[in-house]
Amino acid sequence: MWEKFYSKNGLAAKNIAKELIQLETGNKIPRVSDYSKKLSIGRGTVQSALSLLEELRAIKLEARGHLGTFLTNKDNDLLLEIAGIAPLTGSMPLPYSRKYEGLATGLVEVFESAGKKVNLMYMRGGLNRIETVRTKRSDFAIVSRLTAKSVLSKYSNLKVFKEFGTNSYVSTHKIFLADPNQSKVQDGMKIGVDMESPDQMKLTFAEFEHRNVEYVNTNYMQLFDMLMSLQIDATIWNADESKMSQTFRSTSFQSPKAIEISKDTSEAVIVIDGDREKEIIEKWPFVETSQILNIQKEVEKGIKIPSY
Repeated sequence: MWEKFYSKNGLAAKNIAKELIQLETGNKIPRVSDYSKKLSIGRGTVQSALSLLEELRAIKLEARGHLGTFLTNKDNDLLLEIAGIAPLTGSMPLPYSRKYEGLATGLVEVFESAGKKVNLMYMRGGLNRIETVRTKRSDFAIVSRLTAKSVLSKYSNLKVFKEFGTNSYVSTHKIFLADPNQSKVQDGMKIGVDMESPDQMKLTFAEFEHRNVEYVNTNYMQLFDMLMSLQIDATIWNADESKMSQTFRSTSFQSPKAIEISKDTSEAVIVIDGDREKEIIEKWPFVETSQILNIQKEVEKGIKIPSY
């Protein structure tokens, strides 16, 4: 069946599929003559292309005499496949907190409500996610504003595509202590730091830059266990992670520099390759970021079950 799309009629069907993706079910489709003129193809080719799309069950049409032909049903996923328009793929943090689960749920649901699809992949490290955009393994990356600022200064082609506002990425970072009898970090302590996380690394070095502490390089997946086993005495991490917050005593930043940096770590932004902005805009549904944020808040409050 799919070999038909290499024919003249098949190529026409691809172009018409692109048009029909934008048309709401129940609406009248353009006339054959309209498609013929817009796509510079014959009327017979248009009719054959529409028949091919119906044969594949990508669309269902109903002729209503002088009123015209109406689109009574469509399979948007199939139309996207036929049109050669792959869904957007984005990378975001591992969904270990309700805030991240809410962000993922919001993205998936708003795309679905607009009749589109988004594929999300989850990985640790903002720099790793940015790299997927640079190497075209993903169309966008969700990172903190702080990470975006540091990366955009190095790569002029990257740009911020969407901004979600304060507290959309994390509510706050705190210092977590292994010893419940300690209320603050003391000189000589071992501090866990993830060098692949620009946010955590900059916050850590800012908070303890004038302190006599030992830094232990590890990834955040190991931080909890390293605190439990007393391999490190303290670490800075996302207070939204309930497992960490419920297990260890925490304290707030004392360094004005760390407090200032933390403002940029709280906001989620979407970074894209600026050279592909037009392509990404075409695939991004007409939705406000506020819709995504509303769903995120519902997930955080337990009103909505995460689904991503």
